[in-house]
Amino acid sequence: MTEIFQDYQGGDIISEAFIAYEGDGKKPAVLISHAWAGQGDFDQNIARNLAKLGYVGIAIDVYGKGVRGDPAGDNTHFMMPLVQDRAKLLGRLNGTLKFAQSLNIVDKSKIAIIGFCFGGMCAMDLARSGTDEIKAAISFHGLFYPNGLDNDGDIKAKVLACHGFNDPLALPEAMVDWCKEMTARNADWQLHAFGGTSHAFTNPHAKNHDAGLVYNERSAKRAFALMEAHLKEAFMD
Repeated sequence: MTEIFQDYQGGDIISEAFIAYEGDGKKPAVLISHAWAGQGDFDQNIARNLAKLGYVGIAIDVYGKGVRGDPAGDNTHFMMPLVQDRAKLLGRLNGTLKFAQSLNIVDKSKIAIIGFCFGGMCAMDLARSGTDEIKAAISFHGLFYPNGLDNDGDIKAKVLACHGFNDPLALPEAMVDWCKEMTARNADWQLHAFGGTSHAFTNPHAKNHDAGLVYNERSAKRAFALMEAHLKEAFMD
């Protein structure tokens, strides 16, 4: 497996991507958008797993090179400025997309984005932009906040949200509002809500029951299986 760290222009900042792939020739690419602590081992391992499936896994960076938080701590000061300025966030996501399209190993007609927690919101925001340059957007225990931008026209990416019904950071009411938003934008959307499942359920290190951040192996396996099927379908179209 080939693994590379590479700087790129992520909108208004210099960012650092982690890229993993196997073999030669152009391949579909999957961008991995990080949670509130910034790109780390979790995202890089997801990139490696995607490489084993035949994709170029690209762990992206919307905070900037070297800007990393504490996975076990409070990273609100990193995340909230971008939650509150979604135009800036979208600019960084679009910069990342252009970077992925520029890579020789990537089939630029077959790019998707997935994201976790805050990164799930990022994946949805790129889909919300209406771009036809991504085939799929997948959110794992993502934040459902609408972006407040002037989003016109249909959402063209196939959208999947994998969500814990007991997630204290994205309550069922917000989930339903997201479904209505996707419907109003004529998206090809799916929502899979897992019972007995809270926030951060894909992360084996999530063990904070008081905060509702708890790994759930069964739900994680189901969600990743859904991801594989969703990517396969999106890239076949």
